[in-house]
Amino acid sequence: MKIFTGIEELAAAVGTHLGHSSWLTVEQERIDTFADATGDHQWIHVDPERAAAGPFGTTIAHGYLTLSLVPLLAGEVYRVDGLSMGINYGTDKVRFPAPVPVGSRVRAGVELLALDPIPMGRLARVRVTVEIGGQDKPGCVAEVLSVLVP
Repeated sequence: MKIFTGIEELAAAVGTHLGHSSWLTVEQERIDTFADATGDHQWIHVDPERAAAGPFGTTIAHGYLTLSLVPLLAGEVYRVDGLSMGINYGTDKVRFPAPVPVGSRVRAGVELLALDPIPMGRLARVRVTVEIGGQDKPGCVAEVLSVLVP
């Protein structure tokens, strides 16, 4: 994990790749729990028998499940000390280039794109790429926005 001692140290890292998280295996139980939480029980996610005959040969994670893993995975890559708080401000340019089949291993690559001054502190723009083990295309690419308050 890369630890920044404050916003100014983080500012020096704009334009750099901050690192990768550890690998996380996406199990059917996680997919089913997400389906229950969101009410999205589409067969491609929750019916292994039917999905075996579908376009991917198995169940796949919801795109929004993959996106929801971003805070967990990116949280392993870096942190900024010396803040009074960090606030999730939103996400831009979210894409799901490839499906995440059940049993896949995923990890996040994190790149700090910008750190802009705002009245409360700084607005961080971080590109998170959720890679799928053994695949060329990622499962998710998103620009995550966070308000960092000193």
